[in-house]
This record gives sequence, C-alpha cells and structure tokens, in this order.
Amino acid sequence: ILMFYNVENLFYPIDHREVKEKSKFIGLKSWNKARYLEKLYKIGDVLEQIKFQHGSYPMLMGVSEVQGEQPLKDLMKTPPFSPFYDFVHFDGLDERGIDVALIYNTLEIQVLHSETMTYIFEIPDDNSENYDTTRDILYCKVMYQEKILHVYVLHLSSKREHDINKPKRDYILQELKKNIETRVHEEEGGVIVLGDFNTNPDDEGIVDLLNVSDETNLLNPFLNIYRNRVYSTFHYSHGLLFDQILVSGDLFKEESPLRFEYAEVFTSEKIKSTDKRFRGRPFRTYAGTRYLGGYSDHFPVIVKMEVNAP
Repeated sequence: ILMFYNVENLFYPIDHREVKEKSKFIGLKSWNKARYLEKLYKIGDVLEQIKFQHGSYPMLMGVSEVQGEQPLKDLMKTPPFSPFYDFVHFDGLDERGIDVALIYNTLEIQVLHSETMTYIFEIPDDNSENYDTTRDILYCKVMYQEKILHVYVLHLSSKREHDINKPKRDYILQELKKNIETRVHEEEGGVIVLGDFNTNPDDEGIVDLLNVSDETNLLNPFLNIYRNRVYSTFHYSHGLLFDQILVSGDLFKEESPLRFEYAEVFTSEKIKSTDKRFRGRPFRTYAGTRYLGGYSDHFPVIVKMEVNAP
C-alpha cells in the first residue's frame, strides 16, 4: 500500500513563551502534550484501520504539515510505527515551519538517496531581500525487490486570495517534470508522486505533469475518483480532491514487482465527522482556533499495489 496523508498541523507542543524566540515556529491555540500524544495515537490508528480493511500497513507513506523532526521521531515510537518504520525529513523554509516527510517500512524498502527541491520566489519591489518561500519537495531514491523507485513527496502552495499562488504551483510542477525526466533518464525506475497538490486532479498543471517524456508517463488514478465526486477535503461547501498519488506507467505492467491494483480515498467511519452539519467530512483536529480532537481535516489517500513474488 502507498499512502499520502495531510495530518493537519502535527506541531510539537512548545511553551508559547518560546514562540517569540523561534519566530519560524507557530503554535496552536490550547495545544498541549496530552493533545499532541492523542494526535500521534490517532495517526497510528489510521494505519490500523487501513490494515483492518486492506490486510496490510503502508510500505510507503508521504505526510505533510509536520512541524520539524521531533514529531516524526515521536511518531516512530507510536504503534504501529514502532519498530519497523523509519522516516526521511529535511527542514524546509516554509514560514510556518511545516514540512513533508516520507515514512517507510524498513523491512520492505531501502532508501538509497534523498534530497530536497527548494523554491524561493522574489517579490518584486525595491527591497532585494524581500522574497517568498514555499515548502520543499522531498525526493527519495528507494529500492523494493531490486527495483528502483523514484519517490517524490510534495505539499504545494495553497489556494487563497483568488488563487494568488497558482503561478508558483505551475512553475514548481514544471520543475518537477524536468526533475523526473532527468532522474529516469539517468537511472530507469518507477516513479511515485505523493502529495497535497492544493488543486484538483483536472488542473492543467497536473495534467501536463503526467506526460513527462516519450519514455515515461505518469498516471493519475484520482482523476476518475474526482469525477465520481469523491473528495479528500472540503472548503466550505466545496468538495476537493487535493490529495493524490501519481504512478508511472511501468507500475501497471505484468512483470513489475509492484503492480497498480486500485486507488481510493480512505474514509472509514472513525475518521469522519459526526456533526450533522459536516457529516461525512473529515473529523478535524481544529476548526479555526477551536479544538475538536479529531484526526485531520483531510482524508488519507491510498494506492493498493499487487506484489509479485521475487
């Protein structure tokens, strides 16, 4: 199973007096150690629910909205992550201090190399130091049963203020496309892109990304899911499928050690809201500044792969 999960502000609980000293790190209202530990438990519980329904835990799991390395270390101590999972993470330049990470099952996956793709955008004015940063894309070259997989985890800029960030997303997707083409040219292998794209699967930037080159194409199984009005998150009354997993065409071939089987938005009853106004939507941790105690404001998405024996 491949999985992506926007875990909604997995912040380490720091003393609010420290926030002024660590201006990059922003706290959550009424966030404390007990609520933090409950959040870690709930992320682990989502994996337990996936295993119950699908028979196995994810072997690769991209996550977003993680504030630094410490929450990932603590998550690895939480069942079922302990003792078989590890993670890859780099501190990025995001103004809220939230990053992406790749969590992997060490019994199945070997990480051979990892790095980040960083983007800094200048804001045109008289101040040359005025610039805007966004979240890095994490790249990992991994091996599964002697097959190389090029794995990317991303969380693109949000839609806000009449989608002011669309040019940034389009630019980053174009750069990602070039990077994928270079990687597979240098070393053949499957490609997996897991992320919160902050736009739906029919967006022209994502559609263009699929045609990497004549030799490599990506497929987005979440396009048909979106057309069937299945969503991973909501903004007011609008259903959105920002969370997606793209896989390369070679992972659909019979001879591949991993072969695409199906994709879905994972929506077990436990992670849905029970509020009548928001029935069927994700059970959030926060609604604005009000603590609800839920799982996340996004549903996880998964791709089930059929495993061929080596």
